Amino acid sequence: MKTQQQWAGYLKGLLKAELSRRDVSYHDLATKLKAIGVDETPENLTNKINRGKFSGIFLVQCLEAIGCKTLRVSDE
Repeated sequence: MKTQQQWAGYLKGLLKAELSRRDVSYHDLATKLKAIGVDETPENLTNKINRGKFSGIFLVQCLEAIGCKTLRVSDE
């Protein structure tokens, strides 16, 4: 069973992997989020994502902003 900290690390990894696959920096993500009405600075994104403690809404907003249509949650 995973702890809250382990889940946070897992989510952080999922989001960072999707950003990396699309070669999207935090600056790029801030710009893309702004285009869908979400105002975040690159610095706020760095802190929020590195902590791994963000809402499901924020995760979906980020995925939508970068054009991610599917998300692989597990390799199993």
